[in-house]
Amino acid sequence: MEYCEVGNTGVRVSRLCFGTVGISKDKFERCLDAGINFIDTADVYDDGEAELLLGALMKGRRDELVVSSKTGFPTSEDSDSGGLSRRCIMRAIEGSLKRLQTDRIDFYFLHCYDPNTDMEETLHAMDDLVHAGKIRYLAVSNWAAWQIAKAIGISRSAGLAAFACVEPMYSLIKRQAEVEILPLALAENLGVVPYSPIAGGLLTGKYSGPEQATEGRPSHDALSQKRYGEKRYFEVAARFVKHAESRGVNPAALALAWVMSHPAVTAPIFGARSVRHIDTALSALDIAMTPEWRAEVSALSIEPPNATDRLEEKRGFFYRGWRPESKPVESPGN
Repeated sequence: MEYCEVGNTGVRVSRLCFGTVGISKDKFERCLDAGINFIDTADVYDDGEAELLLGALMKGRRDELVVSSKTGFPTSEDSDSGGLSRRCIMRAIEGSLKRLQTDRIDFYFLHCYDPNTDMEETLHAMDDLVHAGKIRYLAVSNWAAWQIAKAIGISRSAGLAAFACVEPMYSLIKRQAEVEILPLALAENLGVVPYSPIAGGLLTGKYSGPEQATEGRPSHDALSQKRYGEKRYFEVAARFVKHAESRGVNPAALALAWVMSHPAVTAPIFGARSVRHIDTALSALDIAMTPEWRAEVSALSIEPPNATDRLEEKRGFFYRGWRPESKPVESPGN
């Protein structure tokens, strides 16, 4: 197993992170046997059952593991369930610690953005949890880059614990994170643990089109249907699977290897319906993804738009102007 550090924390984790939706004893044991020490869960996964089972499975092994969990989404019909107010965060952390049978969570993610709560209140509450020893590091998922950057600025200005890790959606199908979130992570040296690296199963080759997706997530999971139901995504997946077959590699493993090859990525989160799926994920570590191969795979998908409309920067102009040999230097203007 390969290991790397999470941003500036010094915490060393496996290059693959096991996601606990559908966790079972045999899958957990296979991950640990393979050297995976990074486990990701959330209070909403399987209605709390994922945390409960993980807590039971890691008895006596807690110190071997780096565990992340999340809060923010409603976990009950209670009108005050969900959100990132101090009250909700404090209530959520106690529930997660109890279910996990532990006294701390290593990376505690804000699972969503809460427009109804002042960011300062959320960050002060999280800082209090760090000082109380209940969480080790702040982390964030599903926030825009400007929201993450704003929060980092507030934390630094107020002397609070700042985000150490981000968890964006990222796959060959969904590349929006490349535009601003991953560059921000590189600039701030944040850990990056992308979720859904095989696009809800789309990049495994199981589905040739929306009408063929009669089993599994794309058809039965309303959320995945919204994320990956467009015809163009299936077209990308078809090109990708054909490419993987031409290279003699498993498509799911190649999809993971492609995500891992981005310089900002620490460890992609993978899920598994069986131990066999864990073995497939592990085989991604054996794929030597060169920059040329990454570019070849990237060309199969839909490139996300530039962060600004100044496309000349992408074409080599930059701020000092483009210098063709036969023309004088001209400023591209403002």
